[in-house]
Amino acid sequence: MSHEPSPDAVRPRIVVLGDLVTDVLAVLAGPLATGSDTRAGISVSGGGQAANTAAWLAAEGTPVTLIGAVGADPDGRARVAELAGLGVDTAIHESADAPTGTVIVLVHDGDRTMVTDRGANLRLPAGHVDAALAARPGARHLHLSAYTLLDAGSRDAGLRALAVARGRGLSTSVDAASAEPLRQVGAAVFLDWVRDVDLLLANADEATVLAGNRSPAEQARTLSAGVRHAVVKLGGAGAVWAGPDGDVVDTAGRPVPVVDATGAGDAFAAGLLGAWVDGDGPRAALQAGAALGAVAVSTVGARPPATHTRPVSAAGAADRPRAE
Repeated sequence: MSHEPSPDAVRPRIVVLGDLVTDVLAVLAGPLATGSDTRAGISVSGGGQAANTAAWLAAEGTPVTLIGAVGADPDGRARVAELAGLGVDTAIHESADAPTGTVIVLVHDGDRTMVTDRGANLRLPAGHVDAALAARPGARHLHLSAYTLLDAGSRDAGLRALAVARGRGLSTSVDAASAEPLRQVGAAVFLDWVRDVDLLLANADEATVLAGNRSPAEQARTLSAGVRHAVVKLGGAGAVWAGPDGDVVDTAGRPVPVVDATGAGDAFAAGLLGAWVDGDGPRAALQAGAALGAVAVSTVGARPPATHTRPVSAAGAADRPRAE
């Protein structure tokens, strides 16, 4: 199934590949009472690291395509319709063999715990990736959620996407996704999969798995030895960027009340990528990521709030404030 918005010939198109799921979000009124009852506000909406990043990119006015998979079920159709409504172009494989993925997200005091069934995301065919990229010759950048690499069921599609993107001259980035799956596959194996990508993003836990227990600047430098650029995300403390020359740039976080951290890293990635692919340097890109991450933690859920939209001018460039 696909949705094609009006083409935007001015700003570069970003293709995002990875999970599209249904989020069942429970904001707990208190600590989880294991074996008993805990009051919570519960909502159901679209989620998935890649889909969230695509949604935030679209909200910022960046032309964006999501490549992913859903089941042949009402949840899958609803998830695709949500993204279409946000302005995301979708290239979605519909699987008859698995349901649309579901993630249960438990939130308390700004922390979140996820219980995941990736469902149809594990059925994303490498051939579908080829066709989706071939149909979008104007794409400039591919951003891959590492969840696609971390499970054997979708790994071929993820590796194929990186190879095809390089062959087509696209720049590439990978979000390291999640610390525990990284531990399971092993840092050396994962870093070999992403070797020579243009940008690797990892949060503090993921960076520790991949680069050892050292300072964020040292982690970023270590990771940049195998990729061209590396960013270590530090939540409210900001982020650190290391480039191929070993230079390190950092930025402070934006102090805001944390309502729900779900999707904050995905929003950060969207802000950073939108700025970087537009031509901003590392510091400005980090600041753009921090600004969007601050919006994300200030609202419930992983997607942009309805009030967060950037108008697109007649020239096609979003009228977003630019970080200097």
